[in-house]
Amino acid sequence: MMLDPRGPRFSAGLTTILFVVVLLTGNGWLALAQAAVFAVGAYDPRLTPYGLLYRYLVAPRLGPPAEREDGAPVRFAQAVGFVFATLTVVGYLSGATVVGAVGASFALVAAFLNAVFGLCLGCEAYLLIKRLRTA
Repeated sequence: MMLDPRGPRFSAGLTTILFVVVLLTGNGWLALAQAAVFAVGAYDPRLTPYGLLYRYLVAPRLGPPAEREDGAPVRFAQAVGFVFATLTVVGYLSGATVVGAVGASFALVAAFLNAVFGLCLGCEAYLLIKRLRTA
C-alpha cells in the first residue's frame, strides 16, 4: 500500500490537537476515541476518520502528491500510537492521572513532530527494526 505522505501529516496535526485537549482536560474517553483511531490506522491509515477527511475534503484541493510512501512504517507508527493512547486511557480512567499524562505527553510529542516537521518517530523505529533484522 502506497500513501500520500501529506495524509499522515494531516492526521498527526489533528492528533496533536486532540492530545493537547486530553492533557488539558484529563479526559480518558477522548483518549479512548483516539486509541480507536490508532487501532484502525494500524490496519489501514486511509480508513481512519482523519484519513477519510483528508482523502475526500483536503486532498482534492491540493492536487496529486509529488511522491508516495510505503504504508508499512505508517501502520507500525499507528500501532505504537495505539499503545500510548491505551496507556493514556488506562491511566486517566483508572484514576492514575500521572500515567495518563505521561502516555498523552509521549503521544503528543510524536504527533507534533510528525505534523510540524514530517518526522515520524514510529516510522523511523520501523525502519531501524527492519535494518537490524536484515543485518
